[in-house]
Amino acid sequence: MELESNKGSRRMGDGGGGGGMTKSMKKALLIVNCILLSLGSACGPLVLRLYFLKGGKGVWISAALETAGWPFILLALLVSYLYRRSRNGPQATKLSFITWRLFLASAVLGVLTGLDDYLYASGVSYIPVSTSALIIASQLAFTAVFAFLLVRQKFTAFSVNSIFLLCLGAGVLATHAGSDKPPDVTKEKYFLGFFMTVGAAVLYGFVLPAIEFTYMKATQYVSYTLVMEMQMVMFFFATLFNVVGMIVHNEIQTMPKEAREFEFGKVGYCLVLIATALIWQCFFVGAVGVASIGSSLLSGVLIATFLPVTEVLAVFIYHEPFGSEKAIALILSIWGFVSYFYGEYKQTKKSTPTLG
Repeated sequence: MELESNKGSRRMGDGGGGGGMTKSMKKALLIVNCILLSLGSACGPLVLRLYFLKGGKGVWISAALETAGWPFILLALLVSYLYRRSRNGPQATKLSFITWRLFLASAVLGVLTGLDDYLYASGVSYIPVSTSALIIASQLAFTAVFAFLLVRQKFTAFSVNSIFLLCLGAGVLATHAGSDKPPDVTKEKYFLGFFMTVGAAVLYGFVLPAIEFTYMKATQYVSYTLVMEMQMVMFFFATLFNVVGMIVHNEIQTMPKEAREFEFGKVGYCLVLIATALIWQCFFVGAVGVASIGSSLLSGVLIATFLPVTEVLAVFIYHEPFGSEKAIALILSIWGFVSYFYGEYKQTKKSTPTLG
């Protein structure tokens, strides 16, 4: 897998201003972020859909929950600060590394992420998880296009083949759209959900390379501490964007009534909201982390790789229909994943990537 991709002179430091990270530390961070991303990719759509299936109706609420776990990053930043303080002393330790320029860039990316969350939550409220998962697989194609335009991502025949197969799979679903429409959803709402999910795939396909582009243009070492600070700013503004939507659409006032009528009861309602926030926080922290240590394309590939897992779990857990068009789309998706990783395997045999 790509541990470094077209980042120019950008290097990841150790957060203490004393040089770059070791190779083993970068690998460890990459593995941790891959695990977080995998957990969020596989389980996030399922728990989000559960909210709507059991009586939840707040699209802005569910969108806000996708990044509402941002305060947990404060704990990681506190640990990082205490570690640097114990090693360098209070006089040599910065409390924060983020500059105003990076703060503003992160805020803009956060608003875009918040909009993406709203589009995705709207889509999931109308269409089955198994369908939305396969649509999101097309995100890899958009990530690849924007990665080429913004960070000059290099492609191989295998990665191009992978992108083509994933788009073809999403196209198969589009031609059969409506065949798995839930009985309580109108045809108009189903198609609205379908195209809003496509919009979410396009937008997040832009956000990941834009994050990598921001790292490239930073005029300082991009330490993992700085990455976490930028994540916190992004997720705060993403949450704020959707909280404003909650206020405008009176969803905050309706939450007590929604909790009383929730199929799992008030306690179950709170647990579903908490689980949604935690699992999606794993997704976003992992996605941004992989983009910073590896590449935005690698992050997009990992997101797409675990979508078949979500597809299968949705069929078993929620008993969603699994027609021939989904089977074909799933096969094309798996074929695309295999093509990409085989291409990466061939590349690593030719040359060992450096971690600088």
